[in-house]
Amino acid sequence: MQQAFKTILLKIGEDTNRDGLKDTPKRAAKAMEFLTKGYGQTLDSVVNNALFESETSEMVVVQDIELYSMCEHHMLPFIGKCHVAYIPTGKVLGLSKIARIVEMYARRLQIQENLTKQIAEAIQSVTDASGVSVIIEAKHMCMMMRGVEKQNSLMKTSVMLGDFRENHSTRMEFLSLLNSAL
Repeated sequence: MQQAFKTILLKIGEDTNRDGLKDTPKRAAKAMEFLTKGYGQTLDSVVNNALFESETSEMVVVQDIELYSMCEHHMLPFIGKCHVAYIPTGKVLGLSKIARIVEMYARRLQIQENLTKQIAEAIQSVTDASGVSVIIEAKHMCMMMRGVEKQNSLMKTSVMLGDFRENHSTRMEFLSLLNSAL
């Protein structure tokens, strides 16, 4: 990967022997490995058996989980936040595991639409919840730094599974919780 970054620098006309760039291929390769670390993770390893018995059947909401991902089309970042809700059926997922699931899928080359679906389906799979909802809001550098260069555009995607899809009042409760000051 280091050689690939060196080649890129040479192709754009840079001198890879100048002080500021001598170690850039190595640093860039290390950064890329970190930014795409989700490929080396599995859902089982991220959840790590952190599923706990619970009698609650009320909605669990985790809001404003920061996410950093890279679009698969331009390999430029998109940055935003993710909101997750699920309705337990006998088991709850450890709180940090929800954020770790978001992180695992975000740290892969993605489009936001697929990322939203992957997170929802993963939480559904792990918890066997009666419903799962995921909303992502993100700004995409591919729209801000190049192309149409629109600085204030914000993309929102949602996936509603189970009760959130089938029951309008459940969906509205989640959306109102997101919009209220808790």
